[in-house]
Amino acid sequence: MRARDKAAVSALRATLAALDNAEAVPAGEAELRGLALEQAPVGAGATEAERRELSERGVADIVRAEATERLDVAARLTAPAHADRAARLRAEAAVLLRLLDGHGTA
Repeated sequence: MRARDKAAVSALRATLAALDNAEAVPAGEAELRGLALEQAPVGAGATEAERRELSERGVADIVRAEATERLDVAARLTAPAHADRAARLRAEAAVLLRLLDGHGTA
């Protein structure tokens, strides 16, 4: 059971990071230029950017892509020395695919 928990935690952390990245709004060119100190935003949240809101379909697509990536890498790890890593990647993919099946978005 412990190995399964580690696979779930690893898969979920990586997928949450991928979702967080997908919600990020790209900075405009003007925002990338340095401002003079006296022009810098001041105060809590002054430099926060609005985040994109992903649709349920968008979230499912990202989760599916994360699972597919793990399965693809596991398929390429054919050397006996990589058997443990391949098994872990397959377990992580299974966790993500179960999440998709559980929400009816598969």
